[in-house]
Amino acid sequence: MLESLFRPKSVAVIGASSKELSIGNRVIKNLIDFGFKGGIFPINPKADKIRGLKAYPSIMECPDNIDVVHMVIPAKFVPMAMEDCGKKGVKNVIINSGGFSETGPDGEAIEKDFLAKANQYGIRVLGPNCQGIINTDADIRAYCNFTFTMPDPGYISIVALSGGVAEVIHQAFSQMGVGTRIYASNGNACDVTIPEIMAYLGDDDGTRVIVTYVEGLRDAATFMEVATKVASKKPILAMKAGRTMEGAKAAASHTGGLAKEDIATDLIFKKAGILSFKDEGELIQAAAAFATQPIPKGNRVGIITNTGGPAVIATDVMVANGLTLPPLSEKTRAVLTEALFPEASVNNPVDVLATGPAQHYRACLDAMMVDENFDCVFVNFVTPFFVDNESTAKEIVAVSQQQKKPIVCNLMTDRRQWTEVVKILQDGGVPCFALPGEAARAMTALVDYHNIRTRQIGEVKTFGDTDSAGARQILVAAKEAGKSNLPAESVYGILAAYKIPTAVWKTAKDAEAAVAVAAEIGYPVVVKADAASILHKSDMGGVAVDLKDGDAVRATVEKMQQRFPDDDLSFFTQQYLPGGLELIMGAKAEEGLGHAVMFGLGGIFVEIMKDVVFNLTPVTSGEAGQMLSAIKGASMLEGVRGRAGVNQDLIIEIIQRLSQLLTDLPEIREMDLNPLMAFGDQVVVVDARISIEK
Repeated sequence: MLESLFRPKSVAVIGASSKELSIGNRVIKNLIDFGFKGGIFPINPKADKIRGLKAYPSIMECPDNIDVVHMVIPAKFVPMAMEDCGKKGVKNVIINSGGFSETGPDGEAIEKDFLAKANQYGIRVLGPNCQGIINTDADIRAYCNFTFTMPDPGYISIVALSGGVAEVIHQAFSQMGVGTRIYASNGNACDVTIPEIMAYLGDDDGTRVIVTYVEGLRDAATFMEVATKVASKKPILAMKAGRTMEGAKAAASHTGGLAKEDIATDLIFKKAGILSFKDEGELIQAAAAFATQPIPKGNRVGIITNTGGPAVIATDVMVANGLTLPPLSEKTRAVLTEALFPEASVNNPVDVLATGPAQHYRACLDAMMVDENFDCVFVNFVTPFFVDNESTAKEIVAVSQQQKKPIVCNLMTDRRQWTEVVKILQDGGVPCFALPGEAARAMTALVDYHNIRTRQIGEVKTFGDTDSAGARQILVAAKEAGKSNLPAESVYGILAAYKIPTAVWKTAKDAEAAVAVAAEIGYPVVVKADAASILHKSDMGGVAVDLKDGDAVRATVEKMQQRFPDDDLSFFTQQYLPGGLELIMGAKAEEGLGHAVMFGLGGIFVEIMKDVVFNLTPVTSGEAGQMLSAIKGASMLEGVRGRAGVNQDLIIEIIQRLSQLLTDLPEIREMDLNPLMAFGDQVVVVDARISIEK
C-alpha cells in the first residue's frame, strides 16, 4: 500500500536549505504555499529556522511517525541517511537527488546500498532522481515536489517516469483551467514502480482518469496485468516516446519488417484496454473530457451549433473516427420545431442560429438527453455580442451536471473579453476547446473507451487435436543440428502438428525425385528451392509456379541446382493453388510477453500498403475477430466486385491455432505464413518459414 506516501501526515526534508534557489528550499516552500495539512520538518544541522519553520539537526531529533522524507543531498550521503530513516521508523523516502544508477557503476553501487537498507527497514523509496508527488485532496494538500505548477483540485491523476514530460502535461491542464488529483514522477524507479502507482490510482475514488507517459517498460508483463485491471474500472490514457525510431531493419521475416521496433508497448496498451495517443495535446484534451463527463453508451452523437462551418469540421473528424450522426427522433423534431426560430435548421446538426438565446440551447440539450437516438452531445458555441452568452453557458452547465450523457463543447470566443462565459463553463466542469477538431477528437476518445469496455474479448481456445510433443521434437532436432532457420519440411511438420491447413506438399533431393513427387501431387505444381541460406525464395529466384508437366519440373530443378549450389539444397514441391485471396499471418517474439501475432492481406497489400494488424498471445476469439475487422481491406474478406467472400470463422480458428502453437513453442523467434490462400470455405498456407533461437 502506498497510502502513507500519497496521503502523508508529516513530511521531513533532509537537505532543507535557506537558499532561495535550491530544491531543499523549494520543497519546503511548496508544502507551505500549497497548504499542507500535516507537519513540516526541515533537516539542516546549520540552521535554526527555514521559511519560518523550526529546523532540526538530523532526522533522529525530529518528532516520530514521519510518513515521508525528502532527500536533497549528494548521492554518497544517501545510504547513511537511509539508515537513520530506518531507525527512526520513516515509512517513505522521496530521493530528489541524482547521481545513482543513471550515472554508471559507481552510482549504481550507491543505489544498491541505500535500497538494501530501505528493504531492511521496510521503507518504500520513490526515485531516486525524481520530482516526487502531489495530492490536491483538501484533507491532504501535499506538494512533496520541487516543481512550480500549483494545480486546482480535480479528477485527473498523472504518473510518469519522466518528470519533464509529466510537468509539461500538468502545466497544460493548469493553463486550461482543468484541475488534477494526484501527480507522481518516480525517476529511476528503483523501488516504487509505475504499475504500483497505477494500481493505487485505480483504487482511489478521487481519480476518474489516469494519464501516463511511457518511455519504456521494465516489467512489461506486470504493467499489462495491472493496467488491464485498472482500465476495466477507469480510463487510462497513455503516450509512448520514441515512435519515430526506425525499427526492425535487420528482420529476416515479413513479420519482423512490418513490426515497429517497440510494437510491444502499443500491443500492451491495446490488450490492456489503454487509450493510446501520439500527440500530447490530444491526450490532454481527452483527459479533460474524461475528468467530468460520463462514458457514452454508444457512438451516436447529436450536434447543437449556432454557426455552420465549425460543425462541419467536427462532423468530419468524428465520422472519420467511427462516430455516427443519426437523425433526430420525430418527437425531438416536433419539440424543436416548436421551440426554435422558424429559420433554425431542425436536423442533426441542429443549428439554433447565431441569434439563438439560452433557452433555445436548453431546449436542444434537454431533447437530446432523452432522445434514444443519441449517446453523446457535441456543442458548437460562438459568443455573439447580441445574445446573453452567460445564460447560455449556465444552461450548458446545468444539463452537463445531470451526467446523463457526455457533453463536449467547442467554445469559439475571445477569452479575454468573454471571461465570465469561460469561467462559468470551466467551473461547471464542461470540457471546452477552442477548435472544433480538438473538441471532436476529445469526444472520439470518450467513445473509444466505451468501445474498449464493451468489446467482446472472448476466450483463449485450446485445441485438443494438436501434437505439441511432436512439434517440440522437430524444434529439438533443429537446435541439435545448429539450425536457426528451419527447413521447409520441419516448418510444415510443425504446422501439421497444430492442424494448420497447408497445400499438399512433398520434398525431393533432385530432379527425378521432384518429377515423381509432382506426379503424385498432381499438376500444376510449385517448386521451391529450400536451403538454410535461402530466406526470401521469390526474391532470389528460388520459386517457380504453375509447372504443368514433368519436363517443366525437371528443367526448373536443374536450373535451381546451378543457382544454389548448397549442400543442404532440397526441392519443396507443392500443389499450385491460384486465384484465391492472399492473406498473411506471422509472429515475432516479444521478450517477457510471448509473441506479437500478425494478420493482414497478402500480396501487394502487404508489400505496398502494409495492411496488417498485431495482437499479443494468447489471442482470444474476440481479439482474432477484431484483427480481421481492423485491417483497411476488411471488405475484401466479405467479397467485393464479384469476388466471393471467404470463411472468416476459419481464418479466426487459424489465428487461434497459431497462437496456441506459439504459446507452446516460445523459442520460435519469428514466423511467416505468407501467403495463405483463401477460397470460399478453404484457407491453406502455401508458403511458410520459422526461425528459432539457437
